[in-house]
Amino acid sequence: MNNKIWRLVFTALLVGLAVGVGLYASNIVFDFLLEKKLLSEGQRWVYWLVFGLSSIVFGFALGRFVFRKIESLGDQVRKMSARDKIAIGAGLSIGIFISAAISVVIFSAVKNPLVAVAIVLLAGVIISYLTTAAAFSMKEELHFYMPQPAKEEEDDAIPTAAAFKILDTNVIIDGRVADIARAGFVEGTMYIPGFVLDELQHIADSADGLKRARGRRGLDILNQMQKELTLVVRTYDRLVPEKEEVDSRLVKLAKVLNGSLITNDFNLNKVAELQGVPVMNINELANALKPVVLPGEEMRVAVVREGREQNQGIGYLDDGTMIVIEGGRRVVGETVEVVVSSLLQTTAGKMIFAHIKDEDASSDFDRNVRSYTRGPRTPTRTHRS
Repeated sequence: MNNKIWRLVFTALLVGLAVGVGLYASNIVFDFLLEKKLLSEGQRWVYWLVFGLSSIVFGFALGRFVFRKIESLGDQVRKMSARDKIAIGAGLSIGIFISAAISVVIFSAVKNPLVAVAIVLLAGVIISYLTTAAAFSMKEELHFYMPQPAKEEEDDAIPTAAAFKILDTNVIIDGRVADIARAGFVEGTMYIPGFVLDELQHIADSADGLKRARGRRGLDILNQMQKELTLVVRTYDRLVPEKEEVDSRLVKLAKVLNGSLITNDFNLNKVAELQGVPVMNINELANALKPVVLPGEEMRVAVVREGREQNQGIGYLDDGTMIVIEGGRRVVGETVEVVVSSLLQTTAGKMIFAHIKDEDASSDFDRNVRSYTRGPRTPTRTHRS
């Protein structure tokens, strides 16, 4: 269906109707003023012109507005199940039939035709609304007389607890969930809500270069996942209100579907847990998968830069864990053997303290730990007397 053609036809019809009503109204007003001898017959064309042009503008604006509403209503009807459409159609048909029967009585009882038409239209709207609402409320009973197609029954069914993993925007942009799913660690089907996809598209269209790059990365990851994995998109979005924030809709959707969220958003994680929704946090998974390092263990580390304290060097494991190496400043840029002295767990993650093999750094260990837990040292100012 070409909506542009329908919009043009509908608007033209309303403009024509508005012009007809406008000219009819102009004649009534002009005849009244002419009877009062306030105008002459030669001025009638002025009223036709004014009322005609005003009616064209009004009809054009009204046509566009009404057609947009009709398009919106059509979209909602298309999303309805077959049983809902049958219920609405049956209700409207019954309402129109009853209205037609009542109109005969109204036209015979009311002498003024304009008043009769107004009463019939009002009664028709009210009766059609009531019969449609009644039929829609009985759609479950209609199921016994007209069963729903098997595919729609399958689409409307709410999945079991382990069936769906719902992804949020941040975890899609992050990208690690794709690798985890490919490795087979995500059971069931991953679900991408339509509002998450819309948010991702909005980020990809951002004027900010960094945001635009992140959004496009997320779309590329989704495209690749759809080719390699089982994804479901938008199917159950209608189960939650549309006018709420994305995070709120994600939590409610997970509750309705008895599913779980996959995210790396700390705030969404906490909100979901407070409402009893299972959450798989990618960051927590990454921390859990980091290799266990014990004091006394030896390893080879590339010293990449100087540390915060004197003589310290900094290196990193493959998973990004930072290693503070006592005596490592003089070997920056080299790969050396180190011995783990201790571990420190912080809110930002895990830190490892070590010293170069065959060197004793026990005297400096406590000072190193304090410097990384309390922040950088601030030099004390001495006062001369």
